[in-house]
Amino acid sequence: MARLNRPMLAGALVGLWAGVAFAVEPPIRVGVLAYRGGDHANAAWEPTVRYLAERFPGRGAEMVPLDLPGMDAAVQARSIDFVLTNTGNYVELEARHGVTRIATLHSSRAGESGAAIGSVLIVRADRTDIRAVSDLKGRTVMAVDPDAFGGFQVAWAAMLAAGVDPYQDLKELRFSGFPVDRVVFAVRDGGADAGVLRACVLEELAAEGRVDPSRFRVLDPRTAPGFDCALSTELYPDWPLARLASTPEELAKAVVVALFQMPGDHPAAKAGGYEGWTVPLDYQPVHALFRSLRIGPYRYLREVSLIDVAREHWYWLALAALALLWWAIHSLRVEHLIKVRTAELRAANRDLVHEMAERRRAEETARERQKEMDHVARLSILGEMASNLAHELNQPLGAIANYARGCTRRLEAGTVESDQLAGITRAIAEQAERAGEIIARIREFVRKRAARLEPMGLNDAVRTATCLCEGRARSGGIPITLTLADDLPPVLGDRVQIEQVVLNLVKNALDAMEERPRGREGVTVRTARDGAGRVEVAVTDRGHGLSDEARARLFDPFFTTKPGGMGLGLSICRTIVESHGGHLWATDNPEGGAVMRFVLPVATEEQRTGEQRHAG
Repeated sequence: MARLNRPMLAGALVGLWAGVAFAVEPPIRVGVLAYRGGDHANAAWEPTVRYLAERFPGRGAEMVPLDLPGMDAAVQARSIDFVLTNTGNYVELEARHGVTRIATLHSSRAGESGAAIGSVLIVRADRTDIRAVSDLKGRTVMAVDPDAFGGFQVAWAAMLAAGVDPYQDLKELRFSGFPVDRVVFAVRDGGADAGVLRACVLEELAAEGRVDPSRFRVLDPRTAPGFDCALSTELYPDWPLARLASTPEELAKAVVVALFQMPGDHPAAKAGGYEGWTVPLDYQPVHALFRSLRIGPYRYLREVSLIDVAREHWYWLALAALALLWWAIHSLRVEHLIKVRTAELRAANRDLVHEMAERRRAEETARERQKEMDHVARLSILGEMASNLAHELNQPLGAIANYARGCTRRLEAGTVESDQLAGITRAIAEQAERAGEIIARIREFVRKRAARLEPMGLNDAVRTATCLCEGRARSGGIPITLTLADDLPPVLGDRVQIEQVVLNLVKNALDAMEERPRGREGVTVRTARDGAGRVEVAVTDRGHGLSDEARARLFDPFFTTKPGGMGLGLSICRTIVESHGGHLWATDNPEGGAVMRFVLPVATEEQRTGEQRHAG
């Protein structure tokens, strides 16, 4: 560009262009950003455009005042040849439409570096509650336009540096639109707490006599060498003159030469407030600003891709992948163990069924050898044994099946956890042991062995039995309420048999309420001490109640009111209670339904002491 400053070469180029120009060629059209409105733009830049018209008499030149959207539309439509706009708008036009800067304005107020574009944040002088940019949180701030470089974007970066995000931390962020004068008047009149201006606008308005600068205060003021306007931010290169990609290179060179030859005291320079034109400055600081704000050509940085996330968080993703792999291996191992345990349980069940079948065959062979007078007795023993076995094994085997199905569903859904799985397998083992205990007691009954009586807490037996009914109660929408006395003494009994009694009574109560409307009071299990010093258990339902026939035959073997029922449950319950020295009976519930009650004697001190010695 130094060679272009030589007067002889510059004059030759201008003369050459003037010689080849034709009168029919259209005038040179210069789009100018009218940041303070069309009148101000005409006053400031019309002399510069007239200067170009004088240098190109064969074509002439004309100015086109534009706002930011209009500037973009004009460049896209190629309805202008050159643009004279703010620094930020140029960077966007460069990235979007390929415009190229050919000269930079040298403002009369520029600093030593030639930079002259910055922002100033102003408040009213009497606003003592706002002293710094950081005080703007929760305030109303006005700027001219989100795409205005000095009028917002430079101040945006300054606010972020002060810890204030204008899009999140302000009470309201308003944009007045061009001209920028509206921002000053809004702050002065109390329409906004603070305003963002391009540097030197406040001084221009004061010079025009439109505002009193003493009524305003600058937030976080700073100075720049050679720059005499109020400032709140860093300075950036001044406005560039750029040519469109469709503008002929020869014309661009001639325009540059003409502008470089303009004297510093030319009326056009004085009207525009500049001292001349210089070679294009470095606009990398503007790119760095836009990159930090993720705007303009760097708007794509706001869109974070999966690759970006993986690159930034690869360590945690690797840990997650290892954890997922461990979980998958652990799940496969647990599933294998479940299958093995299930197969073992099935084999045990088959052995049990086979043992039962063998026992039946042995008993049938023995019956054939007995006389007719023993036939009825043996048949009764066999029937009682089979009925007890079938009835009592129904609950633990059903519980085992339910736990196994629940475990299978969790495995299939992939939601199983080791703690849950351990709990389920322990429950299956407990129920299997329970079934084994029942079988052992049935065997003892056949051999006429006594039940194992020991001091036990009746409340514990009630809780254990009702737990087995909770799943069915929830599915039927029938709540089970436990009202258990805290001061119950222990009773002497067989825990499994007492639990079976409670289980049968609660199950019958749930059966009685299946056809009742939902939402009514459910089943209540209550324990207390009666007046005779015994412990009482009462199971209350709000079902259909007892008919006269049912009340008369309630405890008869094989009598039932349920389709498919065996009619042995209450008979067995009464046998168990009476074998423990207690009594089982039924009464009507005054509120509808029935109440099944049984009482058991309290364990004596001697019985408790003997059990403790045995345990020791």
